[in-house]
Amino acid sequence: MTDNKDIEVAKQTIDREIEALRAMEASLDGTLTKALDLLQNTKGRVIVTGMGKSGHIACKIAATMASTGTPSFFLHPGEASHGDLGMITQGDTVIAISNSGESKELADIIFYCRRFAIPLIGITKNPDSSLAQGSDLVLQLPANREACPIGLAPMSSTTATLVMGDVLAAALMVRRGFTEEDFKIRHPGGKLGSILRHVSDLMHKGDEMPLVSDKALMQEALLVMTSKMLGCVGVVNKEGDLVGMITDGDLRRWMSPTLPAEKVTDVMTKNPRTITANTLIAEAVNIMNNTGRGITNMFVVENKKPIGIIHIHDCLKAGVS
Repeated sequence: MTDNKDIEVAKQTIDREIEALRAMEASLDGTLTKALDLLQNTKGRVIVTGMGKSGHIACKIAATMASTGTPSFFLHPGEASHGDLGMITQGDTVIAISNSGESKELADIIFYCRRFAIPLIGITKNPDSSLAQGSDLVLQLPANREACPIGLAPMSSTTATLVMGDVLAAALMVRRGFTEEDFKIRHPGGKLGSILRHVSDLMHKGDEMPLVSDKALMQEALLVMTSKMLGCVGVVNKEGDLVGMITDGDLRRWMSPTLPAEKVTDVMTKNPRTITANTLIAEAVNIMNNTGRGITNMFVVENKKPIGIIHIHDCLKAGVS
């Protein structure tokens, strides 16, 4: 019975939060566009503030904006009243969050914004609140009951606020044409950073590439493979185009006492799978793992000419698997 009751409470909580989001979705109007216009044209930073649970949500909104092309940071209302108001400068825009709109800790921020003509966007459930009255624009939260079983703890309201922040960040990304490359620049570390890196970031190039002429014999190819230690060698024609590739697997299939005297063109795999320098490393790994028997190296080409080579071990060391 306890398990059934737990599931019932879980479903009720989810349903109530979904209802709040649907209500907010239905209420979206031109005010959202005005708020986005204001944020997009902000010359300084977007400063997000709130107290208590609203403050925790404000931190996340500021972090999301900062990582997606909108310079932003969180300002604690309590610290603002003790000197940190100086962090707000001309050219900034403030987003203040309060479910009731009557958080007394926001009073000094509201007054400061009005005194120095700093744009203020309020996010609140109450359009008649002090926050709403002191804001240039109000993004109204739905008036739905909290998902809390006793209707008091902020749940539906914080979820709606969080989603409103995501709406603003996502819309600004689209307006600014924010790309994967832009995202990568702001996320150089961790799993995201490694996934968004390109083949050009890891590939071996120049003298590190194992290459031989299509006129060479296998004796030369074996020496190049051994010296470069990548387990393969590329074969290029007189124009410098990559026409083939010889791997450890090819050697095992051709193993014989006469192998050193064989022509590389007889042993090589013709027209090997290649990639370009701007291919994501994650995509390169997927290709290597899902091409026939699986491959461990791929040449990076530009106009059919090899400009680098990438080994799957390089990808694994970079954290992509």
